[in-house]
Amino acid sequence: MDLPWYSVLVPLLVFIFIAHQCLITNFNNPKKSPPSPRKLPIIGNLHQLGSHPHRSLHKLSQKHGPVMLLHLGSKPMLVASSVDAARDIMKTHDLVWSSRPKSSIVDRLLYRSKDVAFSSGEYWRQVRSIIVLHLLSNKRVQSFRDVREEEISKVIAKIRQECDSLSSVIDLTDSLYSLTNNIISRVALGRKYNEGESGIDAKTILEKLVELIGSFNIGDYIPWLEWVNKITGLDTKVEKVAKELDAFLESVIEEHISRNNKGEYSAGEAKDLVDVLLEIQNGKETGFPLQRDSLKAILLDTFGAGTDTIHTTLDWTMTELLRQPRTMETLQNEVRQLAQGKLEITEDDLKNTHVQYLRAVIKESLRLHPPNPLLVPRESMEDVKLLGYYHVPARTQAFVNVWAIGRDQLLWENPEEYRPERFLNSDIDVKGLNFELIPFGAGRRGCPGSTFAIAVIELALARLVQKFNFSLPEGIKPEDLDMTESTGITVRRKSPLLVVATPITDLIHQYYQ
Repeated sequence: MDLPWYSVLVPLLVFIFIAHQCLITNFNNPKKSPPSPRKLPIIGNLHQLGSHPHRSLHKLSQKHGPVMLLHLGSKPMLVASSVDAARDIMKTHDLVWSSRPKSSIVDRLLYRSKDVAFSSGEYWRQVRSIIVLHLLSNKRVQSFRDVREEEISKVIAKIRQECDSLSSVIDLTDSLYSLTNNIISRVALGRKYNEGESGIDAKTILEKLVELIGSFNIGDYIPWLEWVNKITGLDTKVEKVAKELDAFLESVIEEHISRNNKGEYSAGEAKDLVDVLLEIQNGKETGFPLQRDSLKAILLDTFGAGTDTIHTTLDWTMTELLRQPRTMETLQNEVRQLAQGKLEITEDDLKNTHVQYLRAVIKESLRLHPPNPLLVPRESMEDVKLLGYYHVPARTQAFVNVWAIGRDQLLWENPEEYRPERFLNSDIDVKGLNFELIPFGAGRRGCPGSTFAIAVIELALARLVQKFNFSLPEGIKPEDLDMTESTGITVRRKSPLLVVATPITDLIHQYYQ
C-alpha cells in the first residue's frame, strides 16, 4: 500500500527544522572545549604531571597544543603555553582570572591564605594596595638601598676570606642564599635571624615553608583521599612548621612593639616592613584594619617569596656564566669598565645605560630558568571564552607555563641556548607588559616585589663579577656541570654550585681607571 506524499514530507520537514535549529544554536553558542590528553578514572591526568610538571606539561602541549584542559582528580585545569593564551588570561580576561584556587596546606601555613599571593576577592584587593603603596613602592625600595649595598659588601668580604692562596673551592650557592636571606630579613624584619639569635634560625624555618607550599596534597584534588596525608605524615609536618612560624613571627612583632614603645629608633633610620605594617594596623591610613594574622601572613609572603626568587635567579645565572666563559668575560669587561677603577659599584652606577649586557644576562636567565616555571595558578570566577573560541567554565584553574613560553621556537631562535645577546636590541622587559618574558607574572596578580628583586639581582651580580674571576674546580669542565632541577614551587639547581673564586687585585682595578 502506497503512503500519501505528506506522510513522508512532513516528518522530513520537521527533521530539517530541528537540525537547522540545532546548527544555529551551536553556531551562536559554541561550547568548544580546549583539547585534552586522555585521562584515567578518578585521578584524571594526575599521573601525567611527573616530578617536574613544567617539563611534563610542555611535552604534552607539543602534542595537544598550547592550550590544554586537564583534570587533576575532580579539578579542571587549563594549561597555557603560548604568548597569546597567557595574554588572554592575564590581560584580556584578567579580572575573570584574578581569583586563586584554595589550597589546604597554604591555608594552614599562611593563616587561612591571608597573604597577598594566595588570597582572593575584596580582601586581596585591600592587602595588595597596602603592599604596593606602603611596602614595595619605588620610594620604599630605594629606602633600603643601604641595606642591599651593605649586605652585598659583606658577602664579597666573606668570599674573599674563603679564598686562600691555593684558591680554595667555595659553595657559592650557600653564599648567595645567605646573602638574599640576610637582605630580606633586614628589610622585612629589621635584623638578621639566621645566626640562631633568640634560639630561632629563620633560614631553616623558611626552607621548610617553601618546601611545604610546593608539596603535592592529594586531598585538594581527590577529597576522599585526604586521609592519606595523615599516613604519610604530611599533616603532622604542616602543623609543626605552622607552629614554628607563628612562634617566630610573634617574637618578631613583640620585639618591634617593645622597641617602638621605648622609642629606640634613631632619626632618619629606614623603617622595616614590620614597623610599617604596625603603623597601618589600625586602618587609619588605609581605611582597612589589618589583623594580626594578616600582618604575619604578609610578612611570610615577603620573606619566603623574596628570598627564594632572588637566590634562585642568582644561582642559575652564575651557573650559566661558568658554562659560557665568553659570556662571563663580556659581562666582566662591561662591569669593570663601568666601575672606572672604583672599589665598589653602587646602584647609581647601574642606572647607567651602558650596563645593557648585565640586564641582558639577567633577562636571559629569567627566560631559560624562571624561578616559578608554572606561575601561581589562577581560578576563573565565571565562564569565559579563551582566545575567542575555547569555552572554559567557571572555577577552572589556569596555569601559565612560562618555562614553555621561554622555549617557544616561534619566539626565540635556538631557545635552549643561553645567549644574552638576543636581548641587546630588544625592547622586551620583565615588567609584565611583554608576554614573551613574564617570570614575575602580569596583570592584577603580577608580583609586586619584582622591582626590589631586580635591584638586588643587578647589584649582587655586578659586584661579584667585578670583584672576582670565577672558575670551576680542577677536573670539572663547563659541560660537566650538573643542571638537574629540584622539585617544588620554585625550581632551584639540585646540586650546590662549587667554584674557585680568585679576587681581583687593586692593580687591576686601577687598570680600568
